[in-house]
Amino acid sequence: MIRSTQVAPLSWALSMAAALSACAQNPAVSDRLVENRGAEGFLDRIEQSCGTLSVGHQQLKYLLGESSDDTYFIDETSKLYFGRVDKRTYATDLEAFYPGGTTQSALDCIFAQLDD
Repeated sequence: MIRSTQVAPLSWALSMAAALSACAQNPAVSDRLVENRGAEGFLDRIEQSCGTLSVGHQQLKYLLGESSDDTYFIDETSKLYFGRVDKRTYATDLEAFYPGGTTQSALDCIFAQLDD
C-alpha cells in the first residue's frame, strides 16, 4: 500500500518535468544577437569607430573584446540597437553602471553608429 502512494507523486513529478523541459529553449540555438547580422555589424562599427573612447573608465574596445567577461555593455547596446531602450535610458544606464570618467563622447559616437 505504501508503494502505490509513493509511485503516484513520483510519476506526476516526472510527467511535469518532461512537460516543462519540452517548453525550454534548445540549448544548441544561438543567441539572437549572434544570429542577427545587423546587430553584429552595429557592434563592429562601434568597436572600429569608437573603440578608443571610454564609458566610465573602460574603453569600448575592451568592453566589446572577447577577453572581457563584462556582458552588461553588450546587453545594453543590443537593447539600444533593437529599440528596447531609448538613447536617454541607455545613457543613464551606462553612466550608472560605469561611473566616473568622461562618457559623453563615447555615447555620441555610439549614437552616430546607430543612426548610420
